[in-house]
Amino acid sequence: MHSADAQMLVLTVLADRPLHGYAVNTAIEGLTGRRLGPGSLYGALSRLEARGLIEPAGQEADAKERHRTMRITGTGRETLRAELEQMARVSQAGLRALGIEPA
Repeated sequence: MHSADAQMLVLTVLADRPLHGYAVNTAIEGLTGRRLGPGSLYGALSRLEARGLIEPAGQEADAKERHRTMRITGTGRETLRAELEQMARVSQAGLRALGIEPA
């Protein structure tokens, strides 16, 4: 899986509520039927945090990354919305090109 895909999945599940790493992966599995590998998951969390799109929730900021609960930031929500809108436009165009009327 491409790192941008992993980041989009993480943002998507964190948009619902703050979660720690294992719970993020469980939510992704519920959404996609597949789990991210540890490198993909924790790499995505690190990159998203570095970009200011997610942040530690509560007083767990200094805990080990695997056990920190993370939440999406306002900037993360805006980024997710813009990316999802773009993906929807591409999806609709692709479905039309295949002769399938988008929902």
